[in-house]
This record gives sequence, C-alpha cells and structure tokens, in this order.
Amino acid sequence: MRASTFTISALLAAMVLSGCASVGPDYQRPVMETTVMWKTAGQQQADFANWWKQFQDPVLDQLIAEAISSNQDLVAATGRMEEARALAVGARANRFPSVDATAGASRSKASETTGRLAAGADPRSKDFQLGLTASYEVDIWGKLSRADEAAKARYLASEANRNTVRTSVLSSVVQTYFSLRAADEQVQLALDTLKSRQTVLALQQKRRAAGAIGDADLHLAESESAGAEVTLAQAKQNQSGLESALAVLLGRSPAAVAQPQIARGKPVQALYSLAGLPADLPSDVLQRRPDLIAAEQNLIAANADIGQAKAQYFPSLRLTASTGYESNVLENLTKPGSLLWNLAGNLVQPVFRAGAIDAVVAGAEARKTTATAQYVQAVQGAFRDVHDALTAVSTNDQVYQASLKRVDALRDSQRIIQRRYEQGYSSYSEVLNAQRDLAQVQTALIEAQRAHLAAVVSLYKAVGGGWDVSAPRA
Repeated sequence: MRASTFTISALLAAMVLSGCASVGPDYQRPVMETTVMWKTAGQQQADFANWWKQFQDPVLDQLIAEAISSNQDLVAATGRMEEARALAVGARANRFPSVDATAGASRSKASETTGRLAAGADPRSKDFQLGLTASYEVDIWGKLSRADEAAKARYLASEANRNTVRTSVLSSVVQTYFSLRAADEQVQLALDTLKSRQTVLALQQKRRAAGAIGDADLHLAESESAGAEVTLAQAKQNQSGLESALAVLLGRSPAAVAQPQIARGKPVQALYSLAGLPADLPSDVLQRRPDLIAAEQNLIAANADIGQAKAQYFPSLRLTASTGYESNVLENLTKPGSLLWNLAGNLVQPVFRAGAIDAVVAGAEARKTTATAQYVQAVQGAFRDVHDALTAVSTNDQVYQASLKRVDALRDSQRIIQRRYEQGYSSYSEVLNAQRDLAQVQTALIEAQRAHLAAVVSLYKAVGGGWDVSAPRA
C-alpha cells in the first residue's frame, strides 16, 4: 500500500512540474489600423442577433426558425464543430496520466523431458494477476499544452465557422424572401399589364371592324398583348425559381422542393418602409463577426503548432508505474505477500533525425505565415463589406426616390397622351410608348425596393448579425 501511495505521489509531482516551460512564441494579435466610425442614416439601436425582427413579419420569423432547425449547410457545420470539439477533448486528455486496470489468469504445463524441470516439481502451474498500470508523459517543454492550445483554438474556429454559416444562411433566407415578395409584385404588375393590353386589343378589334383604325394599329395592339404574355411568363418563372431556392434554404424534403409551398407575409412596400439602419457603427462592432473570430483562432492554433514542433528538439520524459497482486493460488491473490509494484522513467533525447524536426518546425512557421495573411485578409474583407453595404443602401435609396418621381411623371404623361389620342391628336404608337415607359419604371421601382432591402440585409451580415455573441460557449 505504501508503494502504491509512493507511485501516485510521484505521478502527481510530475504533473505539477510539467508545463513549467512552454517553448515557442506566445500569441500576439497582428497590429493593424482599424479605428473607423461609419456614418449611417439610421438612429435605432439594432438588435444584431435578431435583426430580421425589425420587419415585423411573422411569416419571415417562421421561415428563419425553420432554416435554423433544418438547413443542411448548418447541420453539416454543426457536425464539423462537434468533430473539432471531440478532437480538443482528446488533445486535453493527453495531458493527464492514463490508468488501466488489469486482471489475468493463466494455466500452463511445462515439458517434463527437457531437463529444465526440477525433480519432483509439478509441471502444471497457475498464475493469477490483479493490478493497476499508469503512464504519464511529463510536459516539461509544453509540447502537450501547446497541442491542447491548438486543438482548443481549432474547436473555437469551427464553432465560429458554424456561426458564419448561420449568418450566411439567415441572410440568404431573408434576401430570397424579399426577392420572392418583389417577384410577387412583378407577377401582379405583369398580370395587370396583360389585362390592360387585352382590354385595349379587344377595343382595337372593334374599332378596326368599324373602320375607325387601320391594320397597323390593330397589329400593334396584338403585339403588345403578346409581349405582355411573355413578360408574365418570365415573371412567373422567376417567382417559381425563388420558391424552390427558398425551400432548399429551409431544408425541406426533396418532394417539398419539387413542389414548393411558401407562405407570404408583408408586401414588399411594407417591408421596405420597415427597413431601418442601425445608428453610427464603430469598427469595434466587427469583432462580433464570426469569420474574423475563426480566422484569429486559426492563427492562434498555427502559433501554438510552432511551440509543439519546437518541443521535439528537447528531451521527453515518460513515467510508468504499476502495482497489484500476483499469486499461483487464487485464494492468496489479495494477501499482503502477493503485492508487487514497479516504477520506471524513460528519458529520450533526439540526437539525429536527418532534419526531420527542422522540417516540422519550418512547416509550422509557414502555416502561421499563411494564417496571418488570411487573418489580415479577413479583416480587410470585413471593412470592405461594411463600406460596400453602406454605399449600396445609400445608392438604392436614391434610385428608389428617383423612380418614384419618374412613375408619377409618366402616369401624368400617359393620361395626357391617352387623352390626345382619343381626340385624334396623337398616334397609337405614342400611347404604347407611354405605357411601355410606365411599366418599365414600375418594374424598376419594385427592383429598387428589393435592392435596398438586400443592401440592408448585407449590412447586418457585414457586421456579423444573426447570432448571439454573448452566449456562453459549450
């Protein structure tokens, strides 16, 4: 029992001594000039974690919840995160002793004709064993602690990558939903235009039969009616494609993707009116972006890999211990006289590896160089995303306001030209040109609303919206 106590004490002492010196560089974040304040037209304090709720659309909220639970990209990212967590647990386990319980029993018979058996000795024998074995690598140079550090950083990177996927999926769902609501408006506009063209065609056919107009005006009406049918068919095709795309994003079954049934909520005009911007944004808000978190954690892991590689230059010390009982009679197995123990240490110093360790260290340093560049690029990309999103929001709002003015002007112009045509002062081609111009601007107005909504979504995505940055990690 004293031997067992001594063995355990020796292992505990080794654990205390381990990790006293970790070779390799300690992590330092790359220095960059990142102090910026972006001016926005918004005044509200945005809820970045649930930014889509500002649109007050229960249907949209339901679609978001469906995507979070069923989107397959998100499911796959969660699987990768769980795998990284398992690897991190395994790396940490290497820093602790491994203890195994052993039990064995054997029965054997020696040859009686070899001369090696003593006279009168029983050739048959039994052996019973019961014990514990323990082994422990003393982490003198921090090899195992650096491996633990790298594995933990890679797990946090995979967790951040999952949040990146979540942010991307949610923004794609919202943008696709907005595009679908805009497509619904385009379909309705095309339907209204077709009905108007068909009404005009019926009127022109009556007028031609009465001899009031010639064949040219009738053919123009027929052409415009057919053109409206083409526009309607194209609008419905776009609408159907958006429905199936949204069904895939929601993670629905193949049958549901083949025949998508997507609920509708607020019209695009109401969504546009609710699209608010957050108040002025400091660059610090980008620290919530999960892709930047992932890039930095990958850099931390690469930095730790250097220390893990350099530790191979130094000696490694492994302690082993065993204690237990052994007897040839089962009844005597646990008696004090059957006690045995063993304690051993093994020190290994690399002497000649033909440059193998140098190559490992060089590879680790090269990976850190790559990870540093990727981190810097990720920060640059984040700043560009915010800049481009703010520019798009401002530009699309200007386009929308100008399109509103054009719609009002063209409506007035169409009424005047229609009146002049009815009085015989304008040709039918002038009426058609005015109708075409109005339809085109109305289409552009709907597209400006969709583009503005998409830009607002891009802004919230650019600042890392869509996940709760304050939530504790698993």
